Amino acid sequence: MTKVSNSLYITSLEGRSGKTLVALAFMEQLSGRIERVGLFRPVVSRDARSDTLVNLMMELYSLPFSHDEMYGVTMADAKVLLDAGAYEELYTRILERYKSLESRSDFVFCVGSDYSGVSAALEFDFNVEAARNLGSPLIPVINGRGKDQDRLVNTVRALTESLEEKKCDVLAVIVNRVDPDRRESVMDSVKKGLPGAKPVYVIPEEPFMQKPTVREVAQALGAELIGGDAEWLEGEVGNVKIGAMELPNFLDHLEEGSLVIAPGDRSDIIVGTLAAERSVNYPRVAGLVLTGSLKPAPQVARLIEGLKTSPVPVLSVKTETFDTAMQVDSVQPSFTTQNRRKIASALRLAETCLDVPGMLELAAITHSERITPLMFQYELVRRAKQMRRHIVLPEGVEERILRAAEIVLLRDICDITLLGNEEQVRGKIAALGLSLDRARIVDPQTSEMLPTFADAYYEARKQKGISRDMALDIMTDVSYFGTMMVHLGRADGMVSGSIHTTAHTIRPSLEFVKTKPGISIVSSVSFMCLADRVLVYGDCAIVPDPTVEQLADIAISSATTAATFGIEPRVAMLSYSTGESGTGPDVDRVRQATRIVRERCPDLKVEGPIQYDAAIDATVAKLKLPGSEVAGSATVFIFPDLNAGNNAYKAVQRATNAVAIGPVLQGLNKPVNDLSRGALVPDIVNNIAITAIQAQTDGVMQ
Repeated sequence: MTKVSNSLYITSLEGRSGKTLVALAFMEQLSGRIERVGLFRPVVSRDARSDTLVNLMMELYSLPFSHDEMYGVTMADAKVLLDAGAYEELYTRILERYKSLESRSDFVFCVGSDYSGVSAALEFDFNVEAARNLGSPLIPVINGRGKDQDRLVNTVRALTESLEEKKCDVLAVIVNRVDPDRRESVMDSVKKGLPGAKPVYVIPEEPFMQKPTVREVAQALGAELIGGDAEWLEGEVGNVKIGAMELPNFLDHLEEGSLVIAPGDRSDIIVGTLAAERSVNYPRVAGLVLTGSLKPAPQVARLIEGLKTSPVPVLSVKTETFDTAMQVDSVQPSFTTQNRRKIASALRLAETCLDVPGMLELAAITHSERITPLMFQYELVRRAKQMRRHIVLPEGVEERILRAAEIVLLRDICDITLLGNEEQVRGKIAALGLSLDRARIVDPQTSEMLPTFADAYYEARKQKGISRDMALDIMTDVSYFGTMMVHLGRADGMVSGSIHTTAHTIRPSLEFVKTKPGISIVSSVSFMCLADRVLVYGDCAIVPDPTVEQLADIAISSATTAATFGIEPRVAMLSYSTGESGTGPDVDRVRQATRIVRERCPDLKVEGPIQYDAAIDATVAKLKLPGSEVAGSATVFIFPDLNAGNNAYKAVQRATNAVAIGPVLQGLNKPVNDLSRGALVPDIVNNIAITAIQAQTDGVMQ
């Protein structure tokens, strides 16, 4: 399932890393290269309309999407789901929203969440997992302020190693806010400390970008502009001076860009500040904040009004002087469309220090076979929806089946028919408080389809001694009835087995649905969804001890199943020996089956006999089977018998916390699938989606 990237995800390791500066640099390039660029934020504080970054990008680049299309969830919703431990639901919601935007975009630029009252480590992990599930290459931004070279080298090294362990595709690493005098030495140290690593870029800190503007201060204070030039509100606040001294001493403390805070009745400070700004002997004043809701004396107010040429903004606030100073100290600088000078400086800085075009070109050619369990399950649902099918569920009174059916209908995956006594089924639905009005309920005992189904079964099995009365009786069984619905086209597929045995589920199919021409046996596969890939295991559920020909059939069917679900089949015929090194009946059987597969499917990539480690590990493959197209990169694993397959499947599932989806039956003319009797509701939903996809190809997997 190779994916060409049409997205990019940037996030930071902690707050105040300068992520917005980096985001501006990328969006500037993207908007000039690509027609429909989507901006996506996995989490916003309240909503997208109040998100500073979304608003900034919307205003600067006229993005062709609404605010509501550009985010996953709100912080409140995310917290509820995280507190409940519903991590998968959280990432699923984000993924669904992302996919909706992606479907209408040429490129989606993702910007991670803002660090606001959450553990930095937890929030970074959240962003990494979000990037993995969106399938987006990641660019982490590191805050280099106050960190020495050794610490930065160690941080970058630990970060890249950690992201590799998390199976995250990293495009580059950006270290921001480094002391300008140390930028080159930091760059050299990082590169020496990470030979052969991903590209690393270092951006020096630009002091004036870390200073809030007078406008930002005014907005934070809720201040009223009572004098001065509004355009000067975009000036940076270099420092804060409290007007508590007498005027002569106060004037000695003024510095370039001072924001003066004084009570509104301090006429001397007011007049002295305005006069100092006009004097060539004193530095520039950024603004004057008058506190306590105290207005200047009428004479001073008249003086301010008459200073038509004085640009110094004069602001009035309700808070006391000390409280005002504390609020000003907490104001963080940001980028706004009014402050074009800061934006221009940020873009200049980024263009000087970053190879943004190069990173975008690298993103465009990045191919990844990494796919998370969530991505695979999302793709199942998406594909099932593309061509709506009708699935019958014989176990209509089983709670897990009913809960899964509700989810399937709510998500519009397919149409559903439930089998069972209608009164009992409806009573169970009501008792569980479910919404299944759109499900069709059929009682095999009283259905008008029963005579037709009995006749069809009689014709198919009369040579086996089945009478018409026996056929009528057999067809009242839910498994037989459901299978006949599929066989005669009254449904497109069937899923059963949550309370019935595998034999009870598939026996009807073997009797009259039959296998695909050229396939001698019904077999199964399971999709093993690991952290970064999906593997196909067969057969782990149906055939105890396959013959050579059956083993070849299982391999061919499993390869076709893999391809049907977007997994490039590279088939490993497993044994306890690799290549020509081993002998014995069991190895020879696998060797013969491999030869048959190659004869029947010459274009299929297949290797056997091969040991599991050589099939999955590239390092081992180079030693044991160098030059093989399959060794080290197998996607389809064919076990020599049910004992080996079932044990390996369960061992891998438990050891790696893999999501196992299946078993999926293959080889039948129509799609019928068996559930594990321990199947959970999500397992059943996945199996129904798989069956619907099988039915989209007319029920033919091979």
